[in-house]
Amino acid sequence: MPPRRVVTGRSQEPRQRFAEELRLLRTGSGASLRQLGERLGWDWSLFGKMEKGETLGGPEVVQALDQHYGTSGMLLVLWELARGDKTQFRERYRRYMTLEAEAVSLWHFAVSVLPGLLQTRGYARELLAAGGITGDELTQQVEARLGRQELLEGDGAPPFRTILSEAALRMALSDKRAWREQLAYLAESAKRPNLTIHVLPESAGPHGLVSTDVWFLRMPDGRTVAYTENAYQGELVEENATVERLQRAYDAVRDLALSPAESRKFVLRLLEEVPCDPST
Repeated sequence: MPPRRVVTGRSQEPRQRFAEELRLLRTGSGASLRQLGERLGWDWSLFGKMEKGETLGGPEVVQALDQHYGTSGMLLVLWELARGDKTQFRERYRRYMTLEAEAVSLWHFAVSVLPGLLQTRGYARELLAAGGITGDELTQQVEARLGRQELLEGDGAPPFRTILSEAALRMALSDKRAWREQLAYLAESAKRPNLTIHVLPESAGPHGLVSTDVWFLRMPDGRTVAYTENAYQGELVEENATVERLQRAYDAVRDLALSPAESRKFVLRLLEEVPCDPST
């Protein structure tokens, strides 16, 4: 029996198929690599390397492409297959990213690390490097994280409220200049109309989210989903009773936090404590 013919004529090797689909989608849209980079906020050369199969990029980059082309998660599936490691990017996180893009408002609590949506390049780079990411992959992951911040930009950007534990603000970077830039960025971001920043001082004591970094997404249909995470894994929570328990804990933490105005003053005081000269 002759081998089965591939009707589409497209590659059946996962990595090559992923690159091929990226190239076909872009050329079909009539955009150049440079135009695609400008529209999505990433260096256009990254997309060129992805289309050549030289790199796969990170999940946040692929999610942005899925949203841009309206491919409903197809590229994320191909990306996962191309990696050959299905545990690396689990279904629940893929679903969370899809839900995040659709959310009409977001709430967050940070235990020890600032949220990716508010990280500067220097902060993201040092944090990811501490996790063992190096070389080209580090550069790609930093760009992916910064590109994701487009979610909070534009006229249709959803409101975002975050409560930052004082511990997250006390974990300074080794690069003092980068740390100053991060604190200054937080203080400036607090002025944005769709962004509310609270600081939970250490004096607040123990609370219901003491070891839980959590996101809440309010969906267009009125329901709320949650996503809890630590350094090693995350869990999407959609069961109503569990989401409500997490929300009650979040509301209690917000009652303990400083007001937005006092929180911005807190960040500015921390900024004053950082030496202006990075060598000091």
